[in-house]
Formats: sequence, C-alpha cells, structure tokens
Amino acid sequence: MKPDIKKHIDNPVQLEKLYRADKKRFKNAFFEIYPEIADKKAAEFWKTRLEFDNPGEDKEKKRKTNVLYLIVTCLVTGLLIKMPQLTNLDVNTYLFYEKNAGLIVFLGLSAFVISTNKQINTKFLIISAIVFVISAVYINLLPSDRDSYSINLAYIHLPLFLWCLYGFIFIGFDGNDRTKRIDYIKYNGDLAILSAVILIAGGILTAVTLGLFSAIDLDIEKFYFDYIVIIGLVSVPIVATYIINSFPSMTTKIAPVIARIFSPLVLVTLIIYLISIVLTGKDPYSDRDFLFVFNLLLLGVMAIIVFSVSETSEGEKQKFSELTLFVLSIITLMVDLIALSAIVYRLGEYGFSPNRTAVLGSNLLIFGNLVWIMIELYKVCFKDDDIKKVELIIARYLPVYALWTIFVTFGFPLIFGMK
Repeated sequence: MKPDIKKHIDNPVQLEKLYRADKKRFKNAFFEIYPEIADKKAAEFWKTRLEFDNPGEDKEKKRKTNVLYLIVTCLVTGLLIKMPQLTNLDVNTYLFYEKNAGLIVFLGLSAFVISTNKQINTKFLIISAIVFVISAVYINLLPSDRDSYSINLAYIHLPLFLWCLYGFIFIGFDGNDRTKRIDYIKYNGDLAILSAVILIAGGILTAVTLGLFSAIDLDIEKFYFDYIVIIGLVSVPIVATYIINSFPSMTTKIAPVIARIFSPLVLVTLIIYLISIVLTGKDPYSDRDFLFVFNLLLLGVMAIIVFSVSETSEGEKQKFSELTLFVLSIITLMVDLIALSAIVYRLGEYGFSPNRTAVLGSNLLIFGNLVWIMIELYKVCFKDDDIKKVELIIARYLPVYALWTIFVTFGFPLIFGMK
C-alpha cells in the first residue's frame, strides 16, 4: 500500500480507489510515509481529510493510553521473567529460561499489540490464547535435560513457532493478505534496528550508573543486573514496537539506508570468508563445530537478503542494490549447497540424529526459498520485473517455515524418544 500511495500521490483518481479498497490500511500506510511526501500538495489534503474524524487531541489521548499499555505490559513481562527468584526455583535444574524466555517475550509482544489494536477478533484472540497456554504447558512438561538433542531443538524452535504466531496476531489474523505478511517482515527489520539502538543506549546507561554508584562506594551491581537489566532486556522489543507504531518516521528512513549499506558489505564479507575457507583448509564435512557455524552464517545471510528485499522495494528502482541482492542470493545458494552436501555426508557416516535431521530439514527449506528468490531477482535485474514479486514469494513461503517449526518443536521429542 505504501509504495502505491507514493506512486499515485499526484493522481487523485488512483488515490481515491486505493482509499476505498481498504480505508484502514490506506490510512495507516499514509501516515507512516507522510514525512516523505509532506512537500506534496495532495499529501496535505489527504492528511486533513484523514485526520478530520481524528483530531490531534484524540491522537494524543491514544498515545497516552498506549504508553499506559506499554508500562503495564513491560511490568507483567518483567514479573514473569523473574518468576524463578520470586518462587525460589532453581533455574539450572529446571532450565526455566531455556523453556520460557522466548514464550514470555512473545507473550508480552502479543499482549501489547492486541491491547493497542482497536479491532480485535475475539475468536482468533481466544485461539491465540489457547496456543500460548498449550505451548507453555508442553514446553514445561518436557524433561529438563540439557543432554537431549531433541528437547534442546524444541527449546530453540518454540520461539520461532511463537514468532510465527505473533506475526499472525500482528497482521490482524488476516492470513490471506500477503501484503500484510510483507509488512510484518519489514516490521521485524525495523524492530531489529531499533532494538539494537535501545540496547546500545541501555548498555551505556548501565555503565554510567554502575560507575556513579561505585564512586560513592555503593555496590548495586547484583541488584541492578538481577532486576533492572533482566526486566529491561525482555522489555526492549515491546518498547521498540511502541516507538515503531507511534513514531513511524523514525524508522521508515533508517531501515532502507541500513539495507543498502549492509547488502554489499555482507556480499564482500561472504566472498572473502569463502576464499579464506579454501586457503585455511577448513572442512565442514569432518568438523562438526565448523558446520554449525557455517549454518548460522547461512541463516544470518538469508535473513539479511529477506530484510534487504523488503526495504529495497520501498523506494525507487535501484539497479545496484538489486544486482547486489542477486549476486548475494547466488553465493548464499552455494553456501547452502556446501552445507547440504556436508550434512548428507555426515548422515551417511553417522546416521540420523535429531540435530542432523533438523539441520537437513532447515537447509532444504532455505534452499527451496533461495532458488525461488534467485530466479525472481534474475528477472528483476535482467527482465525489468518488479522487485515486489520477490517480496510476495517471501510472504508465500512463510507458512512453510511455520509448519517446520511446529514439526520440530512438537514432533522431534516424540519421534526421537526424548534423545
């Protein structure tokens, strides 16, 4: 919706059609991009029109209400993360944080988004609550065994499954609208950037605070880390979400710039890294730890490609950025093929295990997604296709990842007998 508004800002007929097609979405998209189009006469007209039934005082009231929801959500989330200390639970024996940290963070995010959403579908709200309850009961009933690979995989994949559930809540339970899935991807990019900024600022504040109290011989380090830092960490994504929703102009201009800078840097780094692997003789076929790092690299680069595609599509056509993403997708595909061959080799040598099966499955999913993305990026670069088609492919593939996270989280411990 945002690119269409920008494109047709001087075309009143097309703008009116967009508005009548989906008034709420048009309104939200318009105010997000307003700082970028404020110099247009039509933008001022539409701003006045859209705000006519929502004057400034109402917006200020809504913002204050959202701040109240923010404070309450952060406090409740912080209280949940401190449950071991409040109940004298041994976190090492019970593995509380491994089981519940992701659950608590996404519960807090979901509660904040739902509480600030005017239109709530009660049916889907109840279903979401049931899923959270089932997930909490299930993960806490699993044996607290750090030596069980299948259980550890469940710990890792449950937050990924909840990320998918949160996305469903974020888009208003409208799973058929792929453009809303794209909005969710872009939101995650903005969330990552803003959360990083908040964490850096929080780190500086922590250093200054501890230094000041240390200067007057007061040791507050344990208290500060046990309460302020822990609660602050789980509150960061909620605070970032509030800022993104309330002040969209803060992130709409930063994210595309970050994407343009990072894509070529990641491409150069990846090329140098692959050359260094050859020169140093590192072998992912026999070195399990190196294969693990290799797969983390693959996931990271895949995430950057997805983020960069979603942000590149926001502005005008950028040939250099599109070519960079195309080359990056090819090299990432090569990395994935190396990883897949190493996994197949290890399966032949040592047989199936929870870790090898999980890595094989995730790499196959990424491989399929990358091939599709690469083909469409080729069409974008050399056949002048719209990069938005790449976005739609990414959006269409999201449910596949969601199904995989469900399978690993709930199926692996049973299939592999908790081993």
